[in-house]
Amino acid sequence: MKELVEFIAKSIVNQPDEVVVTEENDDEGITLRLQVADEDKGRIIGKQGRIAQAMRTLLRVKAAKAATKVRLEII
Repeated sequence: MKELVEFIAKSIVNQPDEVVVTEENDDEGITLRLQVADEDKGRIIGKQGRIAQAMRTLLRVKAAKAATKVRLEII
């Protein structure tokens, strides 16, 4: 799942070298933290949060197939 978020983010932003995705596993499932350059945060979030929501939807589908839960945090 980490690779999926990283691929999508690097495809969208102007500075793909600044994209960092960290993954943490805990009792509730997987938490992915996406960090991008300050000027690229708007591109990742999108108008009215549509891109961020689409990424979360894709992650939920992939997590459901793996029988786990996933959260995406954009920092």
